Amino acid sequence: MTSRTSRTVQAADRPSRIAKILFSTMADAMMELTHRSPWELLAATILSAQCTDRRVNQVTPALFARFRTPIEIAQAKPAELEALIKPTGFYKSKAKHLIGCGRMLSERFCGQVPATMEELTSLPGVGRKTANVMLGTAFNQPAVVVDTHVKRVANRLNLTKSDDPERIERDLQQAFSRNQWTGLAQRLLLHGRYVCLARSPKCENCVLYDVCHWKGKHPR
Repeated sequence: MTSRTSRTVQAADRPSRIAKILFSTMADAMMELTHRSPWELLAATILSAQCTDRRVNQVTPALFARFRTPIEIAQAKPAELEALIKPTGFYKSKAKHLIGCGRMLSERFCGQVPATMEELTSLPGVGRKTANVMLGTAFNQPAVVVDTHVKRVANRLNLTKSDDPERIERDLQQAFSRNQWTGLAQRLLLHGRYVCLARSPKCENCVLYDVCHWKGKHPR
């Protein structure tokens, strides 16, 4: 085998090595948004835009105690809802999206959160990222969530060369088997959130150090 062929084989094998490492070192890669139903996960995910999961989890208990169902939130007064979710930021637009979601779920889906990409992305404030969160976590369907963390880690690991979330989603779908999509994306997300940080990556603690060829990688 020539050195060039060897490098090609190694490159092709990298996704499987990455998956093996992440699944073996992160046995439990749980969704960090607290929820008890698909509706609560949908609302929490909408609130998580430009906000930490920790802050969202501080807000949602009072929110769900006051507005328990999509029908109830559809009838919410914007000022009251805005006051409840204000700590998550961008609260006016988020309140508008939540009320719009509540109305559409009540009118079109009998108060139930739908379980297809097309139907989910028809809801106010729901893009592919949020829809994939719902498909993977709430409905146990293979789904690749691409947020800022996944985008950063996937590029650093050379799993994609794109900055476009939809292209990154497709690249990860092609790199990994369908039954790995949901768990793999969640592990990439958590790895980016806690280890492969944007400004000061913790390379010294990175389980993927040996398979990472990022030029900015810190030496151990």
